[in-house]
Amino acid sequence: MADLTASLAGLTLPNPLMTASGCAANGKELHRFFDISRLGAFVTKTVMAAPRSGRGTPRMAETPSGMLNSIGLQGPGIDAFADEDLPWLASVGARVLVSIAGGTPAEFAQVATRLLASPAVTAIAGLEVNISCPNVASRGQVFAIDPHASAQVVAAVREAVPIHLPVFAKLSPDVTDLVTVAAACLGAGADGLTLINTTLGMVIDTDRMRPHLGGITGGLSGPAIRPIAVRAIWQVRSAMFAERLPTAPIIGVGGVASGRDALELAAAGASAIQVGTATFHDPQAPAHVLDELALLLDARGYAAFADVVAAAHPERKHP
Repeated sequence: MADLTASLAGLTLPNPLMTASGCAANGKELHRFFDISRLGAFVTKTVMAAPRSGRGTPRMAETPSGMLNSIGLQGPGIDAFADEDLPWLASVGARVLVSIAGGTPAEFAQVATRLLASPAVTAIAGLEVNISCPNVASRGQVFAIDPHASAQVVAAVREAVPIHLPVFAKLSPDVTDLVTVAAACLGAGADGLTLINTTLGMVIDTDRMRPHLGGITGGLSGPAIRPIAVRAIWQVRSAMFAERLPTAPIIGVGGVASGRDALELAAAGASAIQVGTATFHDPQAPAHVLDELALLLDARGYAAFADVVAAAHPERKHP
C-alpha cells in the first residue's frame, strides 16, 4: 500500500484528504456517515467574530455540473465555535483546519486570537484564511482580488497566532493575475495556499424572469469548476518552480468527486485535496475519494502520495 502521508508546512497528516469549508458544517452532520477522524483534516465552515444570519433566500441553485450557493457565511460566531464545536471535533479525534473570516484585517486577527483560548486548541492543525469575503472598509471589495488587501489580512493573522500553527490563504479564481496575489500572501507570512474558492456565477429563473438567488449572485462549485482549479494550481506551482514564488504547499479544491479527480489536482501541484460539493449528494464522498485515491496510487505503482504531487510538471524531479 502506498504511503498516504501528506506534509504541509511542518504539518504532517496521515493522508491528504480534507473536507472543503462550508460543505459539511462543523462535523457532527458528516460524522453520522463516517468517522471524520479518518480524514487528514476536517475543514470547518468559515467562522467570524459575531453570529451571522447570512443572506436572504433562496440561497442555492442547481446548475449543469455544479451548484450556486449564496449562504453568506451564516454561523454562530467565534465564541460558540471555540467553546462548543471545536471541543466536539477534538472529542472524535479530528485534526481541524479552522476557516476564519472578517470584515477587516483586525477582525480576522480577533477571530484567530479567540481560537487560542479554546479548551480544545490542541485539535487545531492550522488556519485557513478565507479572504474571499467582503472588505467592509473598502465598500464590499473582496480581499482576495487585491494583493495589498490580501497581504494585510494574512499579516494580521500571522502576527496573532504562534509560528508553529500554519496559515493557509484561500484564494479566489476571479482575478486577472493569481500569481501576484499568491506572492503577496506568501510574502506576508502565509505558510501555504488553498486553491480555489468558488467562482462567481448567476442563475435567472426564466419562469419568474428574475434572478433565482436572493443574493443575486453566488459561488459556483462542483465538477464545472475543476478545470479552473487545475489551471490555478498548475499556474501557481509553475511559478514556484520558476522561482517567481517561494515554494509552499498548495491545498487543492474544486469539483473533486473521485479518486481520479484528486489525482489530477495532485499532479497539477496540490499537496492535499479537499472535497466539498460532492458531499451534498454523497455524504461519504471524502472517504470514498480517499479510498479510490489509495487504489489508484497502488495500481500505478507509486510508493507514496508525495510522489504524485506536481508529477505532471516537467520541472518536477521524480524519485
